Amino acid sequence: MKSTNIRVEQPIGAPHLSIRLSSTARGARLARRLAGQQLAAWRIPYDSETSRAVALVTAELAANAATHGRTPGRDFRLTLLHLPERGVVRVEVTDTRPGRLPRDPAAGPAAPDAPSGRGLLLVAAYAERWGCEVRDAYTKTVWAEVVLPK
Repeated sequence: MKSTNIRVEQPIGAPHLSIRLSSTARGARLARRLAGQQLAAWRIPYDSETSRAVALVTAELAANAATHGRTPGRDFRLTLLHLPERGVVRVEVTDTRPGRLPRDPAAGPAAPDAPSGRGLLLVAAYAERWGCEVRDAYTKTVWAEVVLPK
């Protein structure tokens, strides 16, 4: 497992995208599309391995927020940080269910007939590291860092 609890402050002037999206399947799909477009704006080719990895990680974290972190009437926040000095793109998804933390995929696989429980395995496979932070009594942020090409 690559999960850690390292809080990263956004460097002043760091290229980023931060947007609130509806906690719905549509919001999760939009998060994935916005991630690909933002990476292209940062000159990370849309069809590159990095772009595909960030899109997949974003889609999974956003889907989890819309499915498991949803509070009726509340949005989730997608934040992308381009951190070339650290060699990563950081994906953060903040939802309004701090009491519902993600299940650690290293704890074992989901039951074969379970309808969910495999997405964080993908996040762990594509991200250099990932984790979860409860920053206040109202939100939690699940984040992942994808390595930039050299």
